[in-house]
Amino acid sequence: MTTQSKSIGALTLGAIGVVYGDIGTSPLYTIKEIFGESTGIALTHSNIVGAISAVFWALMFIVTLKYIVLVLRADNRGEGGVMALLALAASSVKNKLGKKTFMLGLGVMGAALFYGDSILTPAISVLSAVEGLEIVAPGLSHYVLPISITILIALFLFQKHGTEMVGKFFGPIVILWFVVLGSIGVSNIIDNPQILHAINPIHAYEFLTSRGAGIFLAVGTVVLAVTGAEALYADMG
Repeated sequence: MTTQSKSIGALTLGAIGVVYGDIGTSPLYTIKEIFGESTGIALTHSNIVGAISAVFWALMFIVTLKYIVLVLRADNRGEGGVMALLALAASSVKNKLGKKTFMLGLGVMGAALFYGDSILTPAISVLSAVEGLEIVAPGLSHYVLPISITILIALFLFQKHGTEMVGKFFGPIVILWFVVLGSIGVSNIIDNPQILHAINPIHAYEFLTSRGAGIFLAVGTVVLAVTGAEALYADMG
């Protein structure tokens, strides 16, 4: 194996650990929230297919089309992120103060949303994962919160070592997670092949439009599936 191949392999492993780990943990809580008490969505066959369809197409449009196909092309000298995009956009309107101020406002708003997501997503992901203890051992339910807090503190302390170290450490873990997640998915598809009907976007449309005024709650829970997608662009460079 050449040095270049090793370098690409290391970069790929790091990217998986840093970038795709965020997106890949979304299944931990997305489906649970879609059928949570707050939405009032019944756990029926049609709703399950519709919800999976909505999640699938949200991933296709937002992650694949928006970020991978379009946004990743808008790098600022190889760098990504809201501020890099803001600088790129501002450079195109150098002599137009009004537009520049407007873009600055959008940039600040985008950064605020990104920081908000950066705070919420780790907490939800870790808490959702640890809540699995309640199923395996209900007696440990009162340990869920302390364990979650301990894990989060350890993760944030570990981040001081830099993105490269984080990527190397979490890359294999995320790959293992994807293998397990994929294996469970394939196994369940074999048992219930009718779930493949979810690929038809009509089911997503019917699922959302049948909610009436509750469509906002439904969309809000479906969007949880794409939290972390902005890391694809933010971690560029």
